[in-house]
Amino acid sequence: MYDVIIVGGGPAGLTAALYALRAGKSVLVIEKATFGGQITWSPKVENFPTIESISGSELGDRLMQQVENQGGETEFAEVVSVELDGDIKRVTTDYDDVFEGKALIIATGAKPRTLGVEREEELVGNGVCYCAVCDGAFYKGKTVAVNGGGNSALQDAVLLSEGCSKVYLIHRRDSFRGEAKLVELLEKKSNVEFVLNSSVTALKGEEELTGISLEDKDGNRRDIAVDGLFVAVGHGPDNGIFAELMALDEKGYADSAEDCKTKTPGVFVAGDCRKKTVRQLTTACADGSAAALAACSYIDSL
Repeated sequence: MYDVIIVGGGPAGLTAALYALRAGKSVLVIEKATFGGQITWSPKVENFPTIESISGSELGDRLMQQVENQGGETEFAEVVSVELDGDIKRVTTDYDDVFEGKALIIATGAKPRTLGVEREEELVGNGVCYCAVCDGAFYKGKTVAVNGGGNSALQDAVLLSEGCSKVYLIHRRDSFRGEAKLVELLEKKSNVEFVLNSSVTALKGEEELTGISLEDKDGNRRDIAVDGLFVAVGHGPDNGIFAELMALDEKGYADSAEDCKTKTPGVFVAGDCRKKTVRQLTTACADGSAAALAACSYIDSL
């Protein structure tokens, strides 16, 4: 029996583990893919306080090592179900292992939706990006493309236009879904070019992205040389199996406040899987600490 079981080994989950461990609680962190989460995709992280520059994978490794050094346990597995037995939270993995805890923290994150183009995953961190705030500074003075038509894509294009020599804004429809004011702002920028009714069909380059191939609605094809492609076609949370434990908004995010509590006593949520306005490394860590302190308070009250 653990005091706290954490599902998800990204910055939110690992920070939650640290705070719970330092409060004297026993902790198990279950991660199905990569400890460190999405941040491991970033070749450089330069917006985390006290660390001028670090690779995302190294940051993830450091977080995991810190948890293990504090006595936390980790498990590579996918959680497939959660059952409540009074105050006990019973977690089952895809290996049929069953773990029990007094408190459960859900920190499964949110994954960016991909384009589904060949070699997209292979070039992540080598020209293919999903966060302009995180990686945009690395493309200063270079040519980039943004793919998407909502507010996120428009905001990414605005941000990138401040430092990049050229920004192509690609959208598969003939008009954008985002705010008209953002579109107007981008129309006035001399280094921004709209490429409408078009989709990315191929990625060019060997070890690093050098260009993209496009196809419009009439079947016409075009190649563009770019140093980076920022995919902004939305994110999706991974909260499906936890739907009965917490309220979800219309997009599937946990509809939880800053205290990270859910409708189920002893179940908490942290990080990008929670409904919030800003999804960054620092806000994920903040959620992790809040969720852990709330979990410890709950355990102490039992």
